[in-house]
Amino acid sequence: MELKELRIELDKIDTELVGLFERRMRVCEDVARYKMSVNKPVLDAGREKEKLQSVADQLPEDLQEYGLNLYGLMMELSRSAQTRLMGHEKDLPHAIENAIANTQPLFPPTAMVACQGVEGAYSQQAAEKLFRRPTVMYFSNFEAVFAAIEKGLCRYGVIPLENSTAGSVNMVYDLMMRHNFRIVRSVRLKVDHNLLARRGVKLEDIREIWSHEQAISQCSAFLQAHPEIKVVRCANTAEAAKAVAQSDRTDIAALSSRACAQLYGLENLAPACQDQGNNYTRFICISRDLEIYPGADRTSLMVVLPHRPGSLYKLLSRFYALGINLNKLESRPLPDRDFEFMFYFDLDTSVYSPQFLQLMGELDTVCESFTYLGSYSEVI
Repeated sequence: MELKELRIELDKIDTELVGLFERRMRVCEDVARYKMSVNKPVLDAGREKEKLQSVADQLPEDLQEYGLNLYGLMMELSRSAQTRLMGHEKDLPHAIENAIANTQPLFPPTAMVACQGVEGAYSQQAAEKLFRRPTVMYFSNFEAVFAAIEKGLCRYGVIPLENSTAGSVNMVYDLMMRHNFRIVRSVRLKVDHNLLARRGVKLEDIREIWSHEQAISQCSAFLQAHPEIKVVRCANTAEAAKAVAQSDRTDIAALSSRACAQLYGLENLAPACQDQGNNYTRFICISRDLEIYPGADRTSLMVVLPHRPGSLYKLLSRFYALGINLNKLESRPLPDRDFEFMFYFDLDTSVYSPQFLQLMGELDTVCESFTYLGSYSEVI
């Protein structure tokens, strides 16, 4: 047969499939009405397992995997439609709607903000980009920032989440599993690392460079060009600059920001020595309470899935079925479970869309557990 004839044949088959798909979905609606009448849940795991086995048995071996994938997606679509039709009351969609209604229309211009490090830290610079007049309270580590939010010491905290060069800040993702918080906004900050030393010191005098491990990673090419210099890791780039300024040594320098050069009276021996000129760090602004400001078009979730084949696929297919784009997927090992993971998702979806609220009402049907971290917009 010619290609044109084959395509005509495919079109005929597709017309039949479309009609059959509509018939199937209408029957699923009838199933949902019956389940409502007898107070049965949407998911019948035993029935789905039997159905998939029946599909596999009816197909030749070389098509079984394709058939199972097709029917698995159709079952996800069926459950989604049944859930919408049954309209079960869900606490989370109501909490989201209440947060939208009760959050002030404008992001606050000033607030008490928790940041890790000391004055001049990149977290402080991110806070100043988010707020016009932040009152910054500094803490020694990221966990203390989360604790300050939980205890109400600060209304907000600013935490680095990922860098365009060095990747995710894994320590923060691990802490996110242990603390209660919500994300209310995020911001991208252009990061330039500079080699700062006491005035009068020259680059050839330097024997040690101090900085945070993320900055060290982002300046790997510069450091490799100076193998004779020892690298010393510090808790924060601003702390490294402050320590260099307070030391009497003339053979040390810090990888830190231009702001720290001016703040601590240091000389810039090597401006912008990061590997990539387009070097950005993404920070999240966290709070204890759920706040959803106008324009929220990004949602973050932490999800634990059943430890069996296809669990992640089923969740991703639900995003696909609802037309929700995925911006980020990160996995971190669960501390008390062998080779099982927490999945972190950033979803690209307006908080006002009906598909978003539908997803929030359906997540508990495909996840072992999940945490809604918030819906927010990002400052660029």
